[in-house]
Amino acid sequence: MAKSSQRKKGAIAKATTTAANAARRQLARRTKRTQTDEFAERRELLASSTPYLGLVHAPLTPQQLPPMGDEVRVASYNVHRWTGINGRAAPDPARAAFVISELGADIIALQEVLRPFGAEDPLARLANALHLYAAFGVTRIHTRGELGNAILSRWPVKSAYTVDLTFSRIERRAAVVVQIEGERDLSVVATHLALVDRTRRQQVKTLLELPQIRDNPVVLVGDMNAWRRCKATRELDRELDTAHHNRAWPLTFPSTRPMLALDRIYAQDAKVIDLRAHATAASHRASDHLPIVARVSL
Repeated sequence: MAKSSQRKKGAIAKATTTAANAARRQLARRTKRTQTDEFAERRELLASSTPYLGLVHAPLTPQQLPPMGDEVRVASYNVHRWTGINGRAAPDPARAAFVISELGADIIALQEVLRPFGAEDPLARLANALHLYAAFGVTRIHTRGELGNAILSRWPVKSAYTVDLTFSRIERRAAVVVQIEGERDLSVVATHLALVDRTRRQQVKTLLELPQIRDNPVVLVGDMNAWRRCKATRELDRELDTAHHNRAWPLTFPSTRPMLALDRIYAQDAKVIDLRAHATAASHRASDHLPIVARVSL
C-alpha cells in the first residue's frame, strides 16, 4: 500500500514538473516571439479587417496643373513588393520608383505595394517625390506590413474605397476605386485578380457591376493574371473598350523575357488609343513584371 502511494505521488510530481516545464517553454517562446516580432498583435488585428482603405495622401508640395483634359496617360505596374525580379531580395522601393518616374504617366495603378510596419512608407515617399496624390487599398497583411493596390494621380482624389474580391480561401484579392477630379471626373478601378479561372470570372462580374463602370468615364487597370484566354477575359473584352494599336496585348511577364500578357488597361465611356509595355534597362530589373502605359481619350 505504501509503495503504491509512493508511486502515485511520484507520478503526480513528475506530471506536475512536466506540465510546469511545458508552461515555461511556452511562455519563453511567446516572450521571444513578442520580443522579436513587435507587430504580431497589430498584424492579427488588421488581418481581420481586410480589405480596407489604408491611405489617402496629398503630396507635400502639390503642383499647379490645368484641369484634366481630353486625354490622359495611364499606366499599370506590379512592383512585386519592391523586391526585384525573383522576390527574394530585400525590398528596394527606389528601383521601382525610378521606373515609375520614367513612365511620365498622369495616373498609375500599382499592384503588390508593400507598406512596411515600423519603417518609412515608400508609397508616400514616392507620391511626394513625384508630386502625386495617392490612394492605397489593403488586400492582405504580409509579414512585413500592409500589401495591396495603389493609385497615383496628378489630380486630386475626390473619393476612394475598396472592393472585396475574395471568393476563395486560398487567395485574398481586392480592388481600390477612386474618383479623380477634372472637368469631367474620371473613375479609376485598380486591381490584382486571382490565378484561378473560376474565381477570376466571379471577380470580373463583381467589377462590372460597380456603379462607376456604368455612370462615368472609367479605366479598369491592373494585373489581371490573364495568363490564358478564358471566360473572364472574354467578358472584359466584350463589355469594355480594348481597341488599341496592338494586334495582341503587350507581353509583360516575366520582365526578363516577357511571354505572358498579364497586365491590362480597359476603358468605358473612354477609349484606349495606344497601349504598350515599358521596356527599359531599369524596368527589366526592378520587378518581375514590366509596366504598361496607355493613352486614353476621354
